[in-house]
Amino acid sequence: MSEGLAFRFSVPGEHPCLPGHFPGRPVVPGVVLLDRVMAAAGLGGAVRLPSAKFLRPVLPGEEVLVELRPLEGGRLAFTGHVGGELAFRGEVAPP
Repeated sequence: MSEGLAFRFSVPGEHPCLPGHFPGRPVVPGVVLLDRVMAAAGLGGAVRLPSAKFLRPVLPGEEVLVELRPLEGGRLAFTGHVGGELAFRGEVAPP
């Protein structure tokens, strides 16, 4: 990826991860958000996650705007926004 990439997604309320995370007030688990980032970046298999910070919960049905930006050494910086508010950010790298 020589240029940045942006994409949008939402996790529907029927997603199987939600009933246990958390009963009565479902929140999209960070691992589901990271899975979407890695899939869009074409990163399958082993990767390193030097940093990941979750700044606000992502609720079912909320639209997430993810932006990926290439860094040196094959690393990628990512951010995820909901309604213009930064929800998560981090970096992924090859093993």
